[in-house]
Amino acid sequence: MKTRSIFVDTWGWVAYGHRRDQYHAAVVKVFQDLRSSNIPVHTSDYVLDEVITLLFKREVFAEAKIFLEGIFAAAELGQVQIHRITSDHFAEAWRLRKQFQDKPLVSFTDLTSMVIMRKYNIQDVLTQDDHFLQVNLGFFKIP
Repeated sequence: MKTRSIFVDTWGWVAYGHRRDQYHAAVVKVFQDLRSSNIPVHTSDYVLDEVITLLFKREVFAEAKIFLEGIFAAAELGQVQIHRITSDHFAEAWRLRKQFQDKPLVSFTDLTSMVIMRKYNIQDVLTQDDHFLQVNLGFFKIP
């Protein structure tokens, strides 16, 4: 896997944290490769908002709690960069929302992720969401 850094979308975290997800094994492998290659991992508080909601619906409470606390601990250790969506990021995402009026299915959270990815020159995103490709901003889906 050749990449300078990667943004983990909601799908990536949920597949990683939900052991019964059909993509769990593949995503575990991606995270192992990222760790062994020391590739920086980025995400956002908006993404984690979605992850928290979905994992607590799909996983038993204790498992979801342990998984999410693992993400927070990794962030404290500098292994995961959690970007906070600021008012400037929000405004830029709103600009993108208006720009991509022909793509109403692109979520606002995805738009905020795209803002972060552009700001930090991150091209790779761990997702199955084709919206990152449909906007033609130079993003690549992993796996």
